[in-house]
Amino acid sequence: MTKTILRALAGETLPTPPIWMMRQAGRYLPEYRATRAQAGDFLSLCYNPELAAEVTLQPIRRYGFDAAILFADILLLPQALGLDLWFVTGEGPRLSTIQTDADLAALKPVGAIHDTLNPVYETVKILSRELPSETTLIGFAGAPWTVATYMIAGRGTKDQGPAHALKAENRKLFEGTLDVLTQGTIEYLSKQVEAGAEVVKLFDSWAGSLEGDDFRKYALEPARIITQEMKARFPGLPVIAFPRQAGEGYIGFHQATGADCVAVDDSVTPEWAAEHVQVAGCVQGNLASSHMVTGGDALVRETQRVVKAFSKGPHIFNLGHGITPDADPENVQLMIDTVRSTVTA
Repeated sequence: MTKTILRALAGETLPTPPIWMMRQAGRYLPEYRATRAQAGDFLSLCYNPELAAEVTLQPIRRYGFDAAILFADILLLPQALGLDLWFVTGEGPRLSTIQTDADLAALKPVGAIHDTLNPVYETVKILSRELPSETTLIGFAGAPWTVATYMIAGRGTKDQGPAHALKAENRKLFEGTLDVLTQGTIEYLSKQVEAGAEVVKLFDSWAGSLEGDDFRKYALEPARIITQEMKARFPGLPVIAFPRQAGEGYIGFHQATGADCVAVDDSVTPEWAAEHVQVAGCVQGNLASSHMVTGGDALVRETQRVVKAFSKGPHIFNLGHGITPDADPENVQLMIDTVRSTVTA
């Protein structure tokens, strides 16, 4: 096994951590903006295999990251299940909603999602052919709770209030929605792996708004079901879980779900994560994405700090959240150069 990401995911401590970046294909790159303009709009880009593959490859050509992550969106799955999806410029996604038992019953069967999602699998096939031999291809999906928050509210919300309200008022409908998403996510990720994805990642962007027993039932348990089923179908498949802003919930997440790697955000320090999370396996993270905007000595210093904090165990270097559109591409290069030149011995 020569791919560095796969070695780290298998539990190997490497002298230099492999590196990729969440949202590495995106608006901070002029070449991405040009391709998106060619596609016409964001969803057209997601569903155009040639152009989606092109934007996935752009940061690999520019920076030589150790992994490429499929260019898609976590809301393609609810669209494939039958919800309307559109994007409002400057504001983000909008969805038709799940608010009644009839809304849930009206969703398409999980087996029908591939009619909509086939272009995504075509993108994966193109990437598996065109990526450099040393670059790992990561597939992904949103975690059920996070995707459900959009399906219930019809948009992103600050505190995921509508989803919490439905959970309190109609637990059966809430849990039924999560069950459909859990099964849909397994089928969606399975097709990505069959098309050539070597690793899958589960993004639970709003996991941090679940507390106590709710975190266990609605963040941890779906991640466990998805991870176990993916590993049963594809023995040896590595899984990265990202329960963002889980705080203390990061502790034990490897063991509880079977994930090979737990990605941590920058609301926890790398030293804390090394002590409490990395002891159980590979950790991914966790430089604050703001450094990609501000750059300078602070970027170098904090990058070195992250590398050194995680240097005693398996580590994949990444940001604590996705890179933002206002980031400077030069700062990304500075980060990569710093990671690859930091001596940890």
